[in-house]
Amino acid sequence: MSIIDIKVPASIARALRLPENNPRRQQLRVLKKLLRKARFTEFGQRFRFDEILMNRHPGKKFQELVPCYNYNSIYADWWHSTLEGKADVCWPGKIKYYALSSGTSEAASKYIPVTNEMLRGNKIVMIKQLLSLRTYEDLPYSSVGKGWLTLSGSTDLQKNSGYYAGDLSGITVKKSPFWFQPFYKPGKKIARQKDWNKKLKEIVDKAPEWDIGFVVGVPAWVQMCLEMIIQRYQLTTIHDIWPNLAFFVHGGVSFEPYRQGFEKLVAKPLIYIETYLASEGFIAYQDRQYAKGMKLVISEHIFHEFVPFNEKNFDANGDMVTNPETLMIHEVEEGIDYALLISTSAGAWRYLIGDTIRFVDRERNEIIITGRTKQYLSLVGEHLSIDNMNKAVQLAGESLNVCIPEFTVAGIPYENFFAHHWYVACNDDVDKEALRKAIDDRLKELNDDYAVERKSALKEVFLTVLKEETFMRFMASKGKVGGQHKFPRVLKGKMLEDWQAFLAAEARNAS
Repeated sequence: MSIIDIKVPASIARALRLPENNPRRQQLRVLKKLLRKARFTEFGQRFRFDEILMNRHPGKKFQELVPCYNYNSIYADWWHSTLEGKADVCWPGKIKYYALSSGTSEAASKYIPVTNEMLRGNKIVMIKQLLSLRTYEDLPYSSVGKGWLTLSGSTDLQKNSGYYAGDLSGITVKKSPFWFQPFYKPGKKIARQKDWNKKLKEIVDKAPEWDIGFVVGVPAWVQMCLEMIIQRYQLTTIHDIWPNLAFFVHGGVSFEPYRQGFEKLVAKPLIYIETYLASEGFIAYQDRQYAKGMKLVISEHIFHEFVPFNEKNFDANGDMVTNPETLMIHEVEEGIDYALLISTSAGAWRYLIGDTIRFVDRERNEIIITGRTKQYLSLVGEHLSIDNMNKAVQLAGESLNVCIPEFTVAGIPYENFFAHHWYVACNDDVDKEALRKAIDDRLKELNDDYAVERKSALKEVFLTVLKEETFMRFMASKGKVGGQHKFPRVLKGKMLEDWQAFLAAEARNAS
């Protein structure tokens, strides 16, 4: 039996059949649902949710009365008391689960509230994405009915006074519906394993016993797992052991830097399916085979607002100003980078998630992730986004026929001006100077501001080639090993200092 033929609960089935209205109407309906649910909470009373609901223009009134938050401000003002066991703060009842998240640039863990309503909304979106597979050309139905290997965080959550905390992926697996259990790998016992290296070893040990159709996870860690299996059993490709593997469901980072490395591991093309599942909720998903981007979730459990990512709304450090310009879904334009504000069924209100997105198809509400508000380079006005960097690295790698699965870049002082220092992972033989020049040239083609500044204050570009294992060892040294952790594409501040110290120590140990 195929997973897309499973009979789902009636309440979810009704949600899946919701009529399609225009995006503005759908989003206002979601906003009103959230406001009605939270109207008697402390937050709802403070910011007059009843008044917003009675207004003829609830979206605009909501923006007028409710301030914008980032994690630090909403935690300091509201969420901290929910960790102390207080009920009805930003969402009705007590918060029993928290997703631990540090993003890609923060050192300290963030405690993101997780509620049953949010998990239900995520589940509905997941089922919609599964059902969308029926529109794919030449869909390998036999593979759809096989196992799902999910490289997630541990389901053995931290138990605290009155709540549990852990990776959202671990919470999701722990609370997954009964009908998904027969398909789920690596199974409950291995899923509870907290030691990532032991978990990978146990997955490799069990690999011959499974018939896998889907692999789900962050590209870097999935690639590592597949390489370990191939090496352990002396295979040519992963299809020698999993002939029905047909799908790779990925998210969190751009897949393009990893594509060439993945294609070396398979005997036949995989169907790549992109998702945008953050600790705060399921935000977008790829719902058709040749989509330009991912379909924004606008009819379930998240109300979206969009802040143009420019100097008017963000300072040089990527911090949002107090009263930014905010737009609703019907006011956005294609080709502009927006920082995403979300209000959710877990008590996040006008919350800056930290990602920047761009609409690539406004008619279909399709977006791509272009970067992070804190992870971009603009030392002298070059305005480099992660999207620019990903494309430049991809094109440079293709031109030199090398695989670059990881990279990061830092802005540094240089001769009274500035320079960029690139660190790239490449296990292939590569001409370092040719790669440096190729990345620099591609960025000049992709970004006019960069091209201008390379003739002015951005005086030089440096490049260091490292083994992929070096990046992984650094992540391990920071305690960021596992399925949800991604290497930051831009290094600044303390993280840059730690990286430079780590590389210096590695060099001393090697000498």
